[in-house]
Amino acid sequence: MAKLVSVHAVSHVPSMVNFPGAIGEEDRLEIYAAFKQVGSEILAARPDVVIVVSDDHLHNFFLDNLPAFCIGAADRYPTPVEHWLKVEKSVLTGDASLGAHLLGEALQHDFDPALSMNLTLDHGTIVPLVLAGMEAVPVVPLLVNCVQPPLPTMRRCLQLGKAIGAAVRSYQGAQRVALLATGGISHDVATPRMGMVNESFDRTFLQHLAGGNEAALTDYAANHVNEAGNGAEEIRNWLVAHGAAGGAPAETILYKPMPAWFTGIGLVRWRVDGEEAA
Repeated sequence: MAKLVSVHAVSHVPSMVNFPGAIGEEDRLEIYAAFKQVGSEILAARPDVVIVVSDDHLHNFFLDNLPAFCIGAADRYPTPVEHWLKVEKSVLTGDASLGAHLLGEALQHDFDPALSMNLTLDHGTIVPLVLAGMEAVPVVPLLVNCVQPPLPTMRRCLQLGKAIGAAVRSYQGAQRVALLATGGISHDVATPRMGMVNESFDRTFLQHLAGGNEAALTDYAANHVNEAGNGAEEIRNWLVAHGAAGGAPAETILYKPMPAWFTGIGLVRWRVDGEEAA
């Protein structure tokens, strides 16, 4: 049986690699160091594969075919799809067997995710992996529709995370699996509010992740996400991670509101499977 050895969530925005000089050096170095810390913590857990929970920014999917959830089951994933992203093009190693297992188990838990063996991953996946120094670890992408309504509910995303956690623990292949959710927190894309950061929303959401009340967490997310910008819909990915971690309290590694990078930068961890606090 496999073991879920680490669960983390981090923000992702292209500006973190495209415009590093848009923020002050002290802030930039602190944020980059926090990403390296996340990478070090994940690598220290010795994962055979990392499930990356992100969203497709209308590159692989569009309005003619836009699933609520999609699980990748390929052996290779080209990245990044964006020609303008200042990240060297590469091919990430996949784990088709684990992807297929997650799909089968999701179906058994009354979810109906799409399956893809032909994904080209975008900044939502590659930027956090590059900043964390984790491009060499095999990945299984789990894409959540956070872009175009109708969106899966916050509660449904939390429930999917629980199903994914159970699926990992029933897997007979890889022995050690990590999960990294990426996206959010408050930010607005391509609207007059772009550059707005709702620090109050961000901090309250992080507090709910640290608490033990799942209903309060999903209610807050559902009822207040509209106050935090269209990009904040990506907190669904964080809820998948929270569910996979079994509702364990999240610990904030770093939070900084960064309007010049167009987002609130957050990085958190969950303690899982008997993992001891540092």
